[in-house]
Amino acid sequence: MKTLLLTRRAFSGAIASLGLAVALAAAPVLVPVTHAAETAVDASRWVVDAAAARSLVEKGALVLDTRGADLKSAEPLDGAVAVIWQDFTKPDLPNKGQLLEDDAALSEKLRALGVSAEVPVIAVADTAKGWGEDGRIVWTLRTLGHKQAYLVDGGIAALTGPGPLAIKAPAVPGSFTVARTEAYEIKKEELRTEIGAANLVILDTREPREYAGETPYGETRGGHVPGAKHIFYKDLVGADGKILPKDELKARLASLGVKDDTQVVSYCTGGIRSGFVTAVLNDAGVKARNYAGSMWEWSASPEEQYPLETN
Repeated sequence: MKTLLLTRRAFSGAIASLGLAVALAAAPVLVPVTHAAETAVDASRWVVDAAAARSLVEKGALVLDTRGADLKSAEPLDGAVAVIWQDFTKPDLPNKGQLLEDDAALSEKLRALGVSAEVPVIAVADTAKGWGEDGRIVWTLRTLGHKQAYLVDGGIAALTGPGPLAIKAPAVPGSFTVARTEAYEIKKEELRTEIGAANLVILDTREPREYAGETPYGETRGGHVPGAKHIFYKDLVGADGKILPKDELKARLASLGVKDDTQVVSYCTGGIRSGFVTAVLNDAGVKARNYAGSMWEWSASPEEQYPLETN
């Protein structure tokens, strides 16, 4: 319970029967103020469980359905705002994974969706059938300066599993203004100079065949960034569709050389799967950055400056 300090102004009243004027000096008055229960979500978290997500939604959080069109139509999420990661990226290969550089244009796009800085955003995807789009959208929002963007552990199945959810329509336009941070993103030029750094672990979050050199998604060249270690992004998710328990996740990361003070850079083909990994790692307290240009951009760059390995 909180208290609110109110000051009562001195006032005078003439009391006719006594012919006296009475003045009351100002005095503080403590008035109890109660508030409806709030869901406390640590802003340093990037992942929330279904119960916390549902509570935030009930209180007016913006819900973004980040799934592909086929999954949206197969299982509509009434009230959610439909987005895809491509809404915020450059349109053409090999730069398709990169965020748009025009902050004003991004601000306008996000406001049109109802995004406001003071309103939490819940990103939803299909953990089993998707590509980690919810993590990519959360990474996008965090990189653009939104501090209350979260993905739901277990995805849409976990969010809707307990029963119907009344999602409120957002106020449009929203008021969010992009304030980009470099804390969660790395560019190819910086990554190239950091390869081999003692405290850096580079994670290739693609399929094993891609890591080995196959190019199924339009890459110019095959292979992986020198020194990169492989972990398929879905290896961070258990059989129940939820992110591995903290102890298991830490052990899995430790096997890749990730320590408490390690800087992790993740990449994939276009920064989608690695965006999910970046979100999960930051939620776990790991210093993680996403290389959004990823293999589309790296493999299209000059080979002598941006080499690939196939071992």
